[in-house]
Amino acid sequence: MQISQGMAAVVTGGGSGLGAATARALAVRGAKVAIFDLNAEAGERLAVEIGGLFCETDVTSVESVDAAFERARAAHGQERILVTCAGIAPGARTVSKGLPHDPALFRKALDVNLFGVFLTASRSAAGMSATEPVDADGVRGVIVNTASVAAFEGQIGQIAYSASKAGVAGMTLPMARDLSRQGIRVVAIAPGLFLTPMLQGLPQEVQESLGSQAPFPRRLGDPAEFAALVCHICENDMLNGEVIRLDGAIRMMPS
Repeated sequence: MQISQGMAAVVTGGGSGLGAATARALAVRGAKVAIFDLNAEAGERLAVEIGGLFCETDVTSVESVDAAFERARAAHGQERILVTCAGIAPGARTVSKGLPHDPALFRKALDVNLFGVFLTASRSAAGMSATEPVDADGVRGVIVNTASVAAFEGQIGQIAYSASKAGVAGMTLPMARDLSRQGIRVVAIAPGLFLTPMLQGLPQEVQESLGSQAPFPRRLGDPAEFAALVCHICENDMLNGEVIRLDGAIRMMPS
């Protein structure tokens, strides 16, 4: 499926980091991008920059997600591309100082990182399935979800984050199989250490130390590299039902 001029796309968590880079890359290729995010200031600013649309969205709320899709589709038409980048990364051990992990924090990580992906993906797929195919293979749309290398090598203090991202990885194949008759492809990307706002706030020497953990290239990933993979997935119809690691061959140590 080629990313054609005027094709509608939705990026959750599109106000910053990997989502913002993806929104920019899709817009450069001619897509009309709707940014779903809670950060109104960042989302509005980027929407103006790329000529897109910002929809303030809580991905854990059915009502908020439905309202955002309704607004985006009214402005741009049915999205053919969904990229889910909205997520949080809480840090807490299973037991710390004799106290168990805060169950509310664990549930919040699952709500945002896993339920939020399921909710937006299933809503988007329902809309895509009602459209006509866009190419000879019968593709009606593409869903790209964001997992993490933490799904496979969760570090100390990442039990909630790792569980949520493992869920995203685990639902990739069954979702792709579910949607195969509708001509909707589903792929997940599992990024390693990328220069997102969270890491940009760390001292330069810490950033360099983290980046050097990757065998090659020995640096933090550039969000533009994540966005480039998203665009390739959209345009390569044979990519389906797979979780693709984008990590410079890193394998995370316990801490």
